[in-house]
Amino acid sequence: MNPKLVPYETIIRATSGEPEAVDEVLRHYSKRIRIAAIENGHIDRDSEDSIKSRLVAALFKFRFDEQEI
Repeated sequence: MNPKLVPYETIIRATSGEPEAVDEVLRHYSKRIRIAAIENGHIDRDSEDSIKSRLVAALFKFRFDEQEI
């Protein structure tokens, strides 16, 4: 398993709305979100909250395609 990736099972649970899984995804990306929210050398809390909100919204919109193997 690659520690840089969110486990597949966690993504499945998060897209279903399981709060613990959503929190796990947010924790996994927290450092990247903080870096993206830096403005003028300081973390902009509004930007950080906006990025988190958009990530959660994207999780709930995500659908897995069924593929035959």
